[in-house]
Amino acid sequence: MTYRSHHCGELRIADVGNKVKLSGWVQKSRDLGGLTFIDLRDRYGITQLVFNLDTDADLCRRARELGREYVITIEGTVCERSSKNPARATGDIEIIVKNFKVLNASKVPPFTIEDETDGGDELRMRYRYLDLRRSPVQQNIVFRSKLAIETRKYLDSVGFVEVETPFLIKSTPEGARDFVVPSRMNPGEFYALPQSPQTFKQLLMVSGLDRYFQIVKCFRDEDLRSDRQPEFTQIDCEMAFVDREEVLMTFEALTKHLFQSTLGIELPAFPRMDYSEALEQYGSDKPDLRFDIKIHPLNEIVKDKGFAVFDKVEYVGGICVPAVAEQWSNKDLKKLTEWVQRPQIGARGLVYSKFQEDGSVKSSVGKFFDDEAQRQWLNHFGGKKGDVILILAGEKDKTLKQLGELRLEMGRSLGLMKVGEFKPLWVVDFPLLEWDEDSNRFYAMHHPFTAPATEDIAKMESTDRTVLKNLRANAYDLVINGAEIGGGSIRIHDRSLQQRNFDLLGFSREEAEEQFGFLMGAFEYGAPPHGGIAFGFDRLCAVMNNQSSIRDFIAFPKNNTGRDLMIDAPARVSEEQLDELHLELKNLK
Repeated sequence: MTYRSHHCGELRIADVGNKVKLSGWVQKSRDLGGLTFIDLRDRYGITQLVFNLDTDADLCRRARELGREYVITIEGTVCERSSKNPARATGDIEIIVKNFKVLNASKVPPFTIEDETDGGDELRMRYRYLDLRRSPVQQNIVFRSKLAIETRKYLDSVGFVEVETPFLIKSTPEGARDFVVPSRMNPGEFYALPQSPQTFKQLLMVSGLDRYFQIVKCFRDEDLRSDRQPEFTQIDCEMAFVDREEVLMTFEALTKHLFQSTLGIELPAFPRMDYSEALEQYGSDKPDLRFDIKIHPLNEIVKDKGFAVFDKVEYVGGICVPAVAEQWSNKDLKKLTEWVQRPQIGARGLVYSKFQEDGSVKSSVGKFFDDEAQRQWLNHFGGKKGDVILILAGEKDKTLKQLGELRLEMGRSLGLMKVGEFKPLWVVDFPLLEWDEDSNRFYAMHHPFTAPATEDIAKMESTDRTVLKNLRANAYDLVINGAEIGGGSIRIHDRSLQQRNFDLLGFSREEAEEQFGFLMGAFEYGAPPHGGIAFGFDRLCAVMNNQSSIRDFIAFPKNNTGRDLMIDAPARVSEEQLDELHLELKNLK
């Protein structure tokens, strides 16, 4: 081999005495007088090189001129290290270098290319090709590759066919904003980049392909955060002639396979939880089950007792935090009150009761509720001495959400979320529709092609908004450790039922035909019952590696304003390009 006989993470004590070639980047060098040591790095690991001033002064002098990130190739002999490094896979050996060649010099990098770097997010994104040299980021990208391979292997083994669907499609008004692409050959008309391949995968079921999948790029022009990017990847799947149970079991099995094959972790059977139960007990439709703190309603035992804060609101609820009464001071509880009052949470205040080990009760509402009444609260929660009850009050939906955030904060701050522990579940029976007061209309909670629960189909004829709000969807989400990993549903496959759903969503017959006539037309040619799911591939990678951000599992991500700092995109285009596209930019500074 021209450049290397081994990788930099490959050699072991059994290789002592062998002549080898290595190539890679100079991680660091150390000059110890008569000896110069260089750590040589490639994506497989690091190997220590040794240059001896006594045996080859010229070679040692040249080695001392090497800077960080120089690309070199070396020839030498494997020797046992006298001072071993147990933290490194190659720590038992080193290479006595006989010759080396500089393949390419390097400028001093703008940040240290090590596991723990001194570069900030923006700087590392600007020099992403350098950041990708760091071992943690490379390991993330390699993990992503292995997960994709295992996904394809498994889905192929159970009869799925990989099909590519178009990236240039038609814009639709539902869901997030589309990225639009002007058409040069069709002046004044635009393509959209797909938010998902939803209609195409349904058409593939009509086509008789039966089981489809695709690891596919999707695009949404929405506000960004750590677990969102304008372009992201889905494991997109659809199945014909199935009910909900068959879909759930198929993709529960896929998830178990991915954890077993990549992490060596065997997941148990996934529990099921109704959407309403998730909100009532966890304040979220994606509950984190790694810790057993639940929300309990308190209306029946605290209202009409003369305390206006409770008496005048729709809902009072709380959580019981175990074994912190003796640890938390008044200062701690004041900080927690300020935390729930932040705009991001929005609570008006926090009521607490501390149940001391000596049996006494310290509370912020002791003037209104005696100790015995508060001990009844503790019994209601199933708590014990040493626990603290935290209570919020207000509008029900908002208060449940606030309690859900408070619950998660307790899990984080008290170390209740164990790293490496995974608690998956299926959340089912979502509402079919959600009402928007601003636009005075219903929107689809998932998408307009989601089938209603069979028992609720007849109720779709109702004009009572309360009845329509309570329609259930035949939909489901996969949740792991409080993160939504995937979502899907059984689809509508009947034209008349699809039209009824469009009616409820406020589409005129003309609008429905213009935007989705191709799909409803396909339903008239023998569409089978079908359903599917899409996993957020980037998010699945992050959750499986106990990370909150998806950025480091994407080779070239965007920042929080949707910019690629490395290539400086998006960017202006020339007037000539705009003219070709029949576009004119106005009022831009």
